[in-house]
Amino acid sequence: MLVGLILLSFNLRPAAVSVGPVLEEVRRGLGLPGPEVGLLTSLPVLAFAVFGALAPGVARAVGLHRAAALSLVALVFGLAGRAVVHDGTAFLALSGLSLAGMATANVLLPSLVKLHFPDRIGRATAVYTTAMAVGLTSAFLLTVPIAQHFGSWRAGLGAWALTALVALVPWIGLSAHDRHLERDSRTITFAEVARTRIGWAMALFFGLQSLQAYSIFGWFAQLWRDSAYGAEQAGLLVGIVAGVSIPLSLWLPAACARRRDQRGLILTVLSCYLVGYGMLLVDAHALAVPAAVLIGIGCCVFPIVLTLIGLRAHTPDGTAALSGFTQSLGYLLAAGGPFLVGAIYDATGHWTAPLWLLTLLVLPLMAVGAYVGRPAYLEDQLR
Repeated sequence: MLVGLILLSFNLRPAAVSVGPVLEEVRRGLGLPGPEVGLLTSLPVLAFAVFGALAPGVARAVGLHRAAALSLVALVFGLAGRAVVHDGTAFLALSGLSLAGMATANVLLPSLVKLHFPDRIGRATAVYTTAMAVGLTSAFLLTVPIAQHFGSWRAGLGAWALTALVALVPWIGLSAHDRHLERDSRTITFAEVARTRIGWAMALFFGLQSLQAYSIFGWFAQLWRDSAYGAEQAGLLVGIVAGVSIPLSLWLPAACARRRDQRGLILTVLSCYLVGYGMLLVDAHALAVPAAVLIGIGCCVFPIVLTLIGLRAHTPDGTAALSGFTQSLGYLLAAGGPFLVGAIYDATGHWTAPLWLLTLLVLPLMAVGAYVGRPAYLEDQLR
């Protein structure tokens, strides 16, 4: 189970971020017009929103392990298919298939941890969020070298289908001995979660932190290129932002689970955003490396919120319902972030206003983080 969890988690980010480093080559190779490129960059958030809401129902219908295996099947076919097609519409459709698998599995992870490691939620979450961070960083750093080695962007994208295929192997065995969500208690629906304070607070917390992350990974390479760094150097700086989460993802979830009240931990991590953005506003070139490190620490609120999903429900069924609600609505909220940052940048021609926007948006993130950091349980608020 642990091996399956690690391999699954590793493959839950390359489908979304591997296109970015070779986007220009994909656009030219497939002749994608501007609107289709815009749709392609929006697909990850849309997939998380739509399929995240459907994931708990799929798990109840076929079982958690089979649902995870089906997610990987969709990931393999989508990633492999889009690496060989020559039509833009087919590329978008197959990207959507891979992202649907990624989004479904992403929602199921907290339930799998709750089911198999109920007394070790922090440690198990640390393992899979670290694997996720390694996958994210690998996709940023390795897609272009693979594409250059084989002389085609198709190889750079197709390589991630092979890693997803490897991840499928243990889930085939696990599916033969599947585990369903608990049925001895009343099933918690999406609408019922919407009646709870913790449900909306978690969705807002998840959405605001995702807005920050998608804006950073979508635009900060351009920010550093505009600050007199070359393309490879700018990509390396974004890699630093992503790479910082690897060691911290090993520690933060366990530290979060050990505490009954997580407010201090959450606010400490989020304060790094404020300092990092301040450095970029002062001098985005000279202070690029320390700013990247601090902003990377701020992004590590992501493993914290995943840990909280497991801690804020009593049962795997409640965890699945809270996870689906939190991530589907959260990603809908996050979708506007990169577009807004890009629009302000295009309108002003510099990065001062977008950085002030991201800085100001940290404040409501800290406020809602202070709320979800206090002990509360979904099932208790449904009574």
